[in-house]
Amino acid sequence: MSTEGNDQIDSTKMTMGIAIGPPIGFVLGVAMDNIGMGLTIGMVLGLALGIAWSQT
Repeated sequence: MSTEGNDQIDSTKMTMGIAIGPPIGFVLGVAMDNIGMGLTIGMVLGLALGIAWSQT
């Protein structure tokens, strides 16, 4: 496994990760009967997913 370019964040993957988060969070929010909390979790999840995915 090469370490070359591992520090680069892939902005396309990052954007996709961030875009995926809020819809998941919205569904979670509806399920928990607390949309605000669901969206918050979704944004954090999306951000984490975006960062993790962009590192691959």
